[in-house]
Amino acid sequence: MKYSPWKFEETFVMDFLVEGKYRFRRHLLFLIFFFLLIYSARFWHWYSGIYQYYVLFFVYTVLITMVYINIYVLVPRFFFKTKYVTYLVLLVLMGVLGLNFIGYGFKLFFEEFRIKNILRENEKGGIYEGVLMCIPIIMTTTTVKLLQKWISDNKRINELSNLTLNMELNELRNQINPHFLFNMLNNVKALIRTDPAKASVVIVKLSEFLRYQLYENSEEKTLLTSEIDFLSNFLNLEKIRRDNFLFDIHADVDKRVLNSTFIPPNLFTTFVENAVKHSVDISGGESYVKIEINIENKQLYFRCVNSRSSGYAVSDKKNSGLGLANITRRLELLYSDTFDLQIESGDKEYIVNLKIPV
Repeated sequence: MKYSPWKFEETFVMDFLVEGKYRFRRHLLFLIFFFLLIYSARFWHWYSGIYQYYVLFFVYTVLITMVYINIYVLVPRFFFKTKYVTYLVLLVLMGVLGLNFIGYGFKLFFEEFRIKNILRENEKGGIYEGVLMCIPIIMTTTTVKLLQKWISDNKRINELSNLTLNMELNELRNQINPHFLFNMLNNVKALIRTDPAKASVVIVKLSEFLRYQLYENSEEKTLLTSEIDFLSNFLNLEKIRRDNFLFDIHADVDKRVLNSTFIPPNLFTTFVENAVKHSVDISGGESYVKIEINIENKQLYFRCVNSRSSGYAVSDKKNSGLGLANITRRLELLYSDTFDLQIESGDKEYIVNLKIPV
């Protein structure tokens, strides 16, 4: 999958926040940032010698413990379970206990190492400065945990949506193929009775159809040239069966583009199958199917026109059978609102115009 630079960066940030493989680096980065924040405060400078670093380490340890209690206890057990009042009360209580524990530790362990000429009110202000700087950090960790949960939940929802989408697409595809092959076998059955020689030719051609169905249709995408060859074989079979049937497939596309364009397999099959069925002239007159394919500005234009007998009734779009209903739904799933399908039913012609992105 190709990403634009911005999309790649956005995806990496989300993965960094959520994926387990980045857990160690996430925590290491946070611990370093938190340490630099405490280090920038003034309170630990008011103690002499190496004890100022003991004070720094003591406050850092207490505050980081509070942060991780918030991350792994308070947030998942209360905040994520919508017990917001309980969470807020426990968070404030933890802050008060943590602040008093720090003050008690200063008096018990570090009082005698305090520089005497530092005013006590300044020292008190410095302690509160260091502690209060960490309150936004604790709240930020709550926000990060909430963001992580949101990203994880959305990933699961997207995976479920994709799974459901693929299952529905496969179901539609599996409905279209037997429907198509059923009509082909009926054609063979009719030829066996009327012209066994033609029937043998059709059976050979049918083996090519089955090969396409077996090897091409199982793929997510197939070459446009393969799809055109498939339609050509199908129309040739119909021409063998019907003496007064003509067809033409015109692809006004550069060969390099044609050989490098991929589309979902059997995307046009139902339209052509319907065109063949609707082109039957009950009076035995000449009938035709004309197919035009063009690609412009990364849009593929498919046009299928078939003759229509005045005595042959064509159902409307809403009641046009399982095949057309399925292919319409398949287009919606594949292309959402980026495709355009127009079906026109005239007195002498039946026209299908389809535009899809490629």
